[in-house]
Amino acid sequence: MDIGEYLKTHRLVTDGAMGTYYAKRGEKESLVSEWANIKEPEIIAKIHRAYLAAGASLIRTNTFAAGRQTLGIDKGQQEKIVRAACRIAKSEIEAHTARTGKPCFLAGDIGPLREFMENGETTDAESEYRALVDLFLDEGVSALWFETFPDMGGMEKAAGYAKEKFPSIFCAGLFCINQNGYSVSGIRANRLIAQAAQSEALDAVGLNCGVGSGHMLHIVKNLYLPETKYFCVLPNAGYPEQLQNRMVFMRNENYFRKNMEEIAAHGVSIIGACCGSSPEYIKELSENILPLSVCSKDRGEGKKESIDLRENKESANENNFLMQLLKHKKVIAVELDPPYDANDQKIIAAAQRLKEIGADLITIADSPQGRSRMDSVLSAVKLTNITGLPVMPHICCRDKNMIAMRSILLGAYANGIRNFLFVTGDPVPGELRSSATGVFDYNSMKLMNFVREVNREHFSDEPIVYGGALNQGRINFDIELSRAQKKIDAGASYFLTQPVYGARDIERLFLLKKTLNTKLLAGIMPLVSYRNANFVKNEVRGIDIPDKVLSSYHPEMSREEGEDVGVRISLAVMKELESFVDGFYFMLPFNRVGLLEKIIREKL
Repeated sequence: MDIGEYLKTHRLVTDGAMGTYYAKRGEKESLVSEWANIKEPEIIAKIHRAYLAAGASLIRTNTFAAGRQTLGIDKGQQEKIVRAACRIAKSEIEAHTARTGKPCFLAGDIGPLREFMENGETTDAESEYRALVDLFLDEGVSALWFETFPDMGGMEKAAGYAKEKFPSIFCAGLFCINQNGYSVSGIRANRLIAQAAQSEALDAVGLNCGVGSGHMLHIVKNLYLPETKYFCVLPNAGYPEQLQNRMVFMRNENYFRKNMEEIAAHGVSIIGACCGSSPEYIKELSENILPLSVCSKDRGEGKKESIDLRENKESANENNFLMQLLKHKKVIAVELDPPYDANDQKIIAAAQRLKEIGADLITIADSPQGRSRMDSVLSAVKLTNITGLPVMPHICCRDKNMIAMRSILLGAYANGIRNFLFVTGDPVPGELRSSATGVFDYNSMKLMNFVREVNREHFSDEPIVYGGALNQGRINFDIELSRAQKKIDAGASYFLTQPVYGARDIERLFLLKKTLNTKLLAGIMPLVSYRNANFVKNEVRGIDIPDKVLSSYHPEMSREEGEDVGVRISLAVMKELESFVDGFYFMLPFNRVGLLEKIIREKL
């Protein structure tokens, strides 16, 4: 009997945690269980045996973290670990079935993989997934179990490859979400399940890890479970607590079982447990939930997520800045750097002057180059309250973890801010790394995905509109084009570019505008002195200043002469760009608003 046949008449209970349970037995939370496949196989066998005795009908191989980068191993070592894991589990399943007559299935466990350097070359994650699939199929597993994924990346192609080689293999794809129902890629649970439901290669989809059973119950209640797939739920036992310098999961089998009874009643076909669980948890499930009726076609009371995943253009009726872009007005966005201290009088004066000049939007940098300045969102709120101009604070992923990021976005929204620029951010300066660390829970694309989901869930009537940064000076511009398209797919409505000075940048922006369906604001940064020009050329990453531009400045220039040269070069660049860009993004050195005034006066 295969898993599909079994599920027609039975609910399937999986095993529980391997990594945390193995570490607990060794009383060292840092122990990596995958090494035990070849170093302590008898311990892994005992763990499988305990889960089988507790009533599990599906055993996962001890290979979740068997990636080459994770373990620091080569392909040969990986094969040895994976084959050993399969044979240990297979032996225990065969002995259990011979002893009890009960069917039990073996699933090859695969966690998310990343590209990394090996022997001086970058590995391809897709090829490693394929290598793992080949190993599992060769060892005769009943299923492939892709778990704890943040999105469909890697999973779908690997499952499709497995189906091509062995069409009857059962493939399950499970995602890890947080207490708010989002993955670390910023995608909401409903959306993840809807995406997975479209995959012809996946037989089952679901959620595992990330949250305890109470939070998982709340999330499942609000899910629409697809009719065409079996659904799996494997929450953590709970949340670890600090105990004598160790992180320990407190036992709560009865509480876990009660929550899982409710979860199962919503039409869940496959249930089990993840981090912090033990055979006692699985025994509670097998003895109390298996006798319940097989999952019904009533998929619960959650919200239905459309399976049509084509993006709907968000309404821009309430967003003046986006409306101007959509109506093909050449917009003027001006970046102001907030102060290093609490004295904001200069930036307020600059903002008021920009309103008089006719700027369409003020954008506020978020501690550029990793050096603390006044908060971009709080500065933006104050400036828009004083001037009435739309504002676009930059949000840098470097400095805020996932919790803080959600909080700042909600607070900004409550204060009327609807436009953002999302950037990954410069690294923390070297001299500060001993006392400050970069967070990077998100990168710009993951943050965009997250906000796209928040828009759908909470702000559909008046969504947040966001853009991304674009570095046209990147050595491999094809990579930058690819990244830009991914940001568009994640909901970015526009791009702000690095400052433009030469023909190469202009040609690349023309190509981007021709290739991608997006709005483009070209970066204009007038250089105001010989020293300023040399500093930007040599000290600021990602900005290409041709020698011809640099030679226009000399050390003896007066301030006025330097500014006049900067204005003249900026006007020449704008003339080349004007036929195809959607507006200009001005970065004014030292917040010199008078430069923009000169440019507008000369242009008119």
